[in-house]
Amino acid sequence: MSTLSRDQVRTMMGEVLAAQGKELPADDGARLDTIGFRSLDFSELALQVEDELDTELNFDAPGLRSIETVGDVLDFIDELQKAE
Repeated sequence: MSTLSRDQVRTMMGEVLAAQGKELPADDGARLDTIGFRSLDFSELALQVEDELDTELNFDAPGLRSIETVGDVLDFIDELQKAE
């Protein structure tokens, strides 16, 4: 299975936000609630990641509850890719 780099996932995240007229800050510590990245946006990102990787990832993982920042999203997707 191929993997996506953090930069690639970050770009995809930026595209999800841009579609709503929002901008992804450069700071990985930016809080998702502050930048307007909602659970629906995360779902859209997850689908894009799965499409790009051509595989299903376990987005039901318990780690989802602790995601609060841009960096948390990137770390979470990194970990999911390693688990496959």
